[in-house]
Amino acid sequence: MKSAKTVLRQYLKNNGLLASKQREQVLNVFLKTEKHLTVDDLYELVRKKNPRIGLATVYRAMRVICDAGLAREADFGDGSKRFEHKYKHQHHHHLVCLKCGRVIEVMSPEIEKLQQKLTKKHNFTPVRDTMKIFGTCRKCKRKGE
Repeated sequence: MKSAKTVLRQYLKNNGLLASKQREQVLNVFLKTEKHLTVDDLYELVRKKNPRIGLATVYRAMRVICDAGLAREADFGDGSKRFEHKYKHQHHHHLVCLKCGRVIEVMSPEIEKLQQKLTKKHNFTPVRDTMKIFGTCRKCKRKGE
């Protein structure tokens, strides 16, 4: 399987876009974390490597990285768009704590089978799916006891 950098470079070439050091820096920093980052979070991390990079550059780089299929936007109901890894990552869903904002990724073959069964039953062709369950995480429940 191709590396993420190869996928990005191929996407840029196929779409007549220029490869840049800044885009690769943003991709490298993004790939090194498994967290669900906002553009501002990512910007702060990238600035540690390149203090001259601008917020708009990070934002534009993430748009391209998403378009290349390496990341996707995620909305966890807190008013901020976050980015998560997509390339070489198993399909998953999210549990979101309403108190601390923690996001837990969950993978469930049972949910995947149910989705396939439902789409087949209704002769429905899915394009994408997402499931988020909002509630209280274990740590916040303990604090509230």
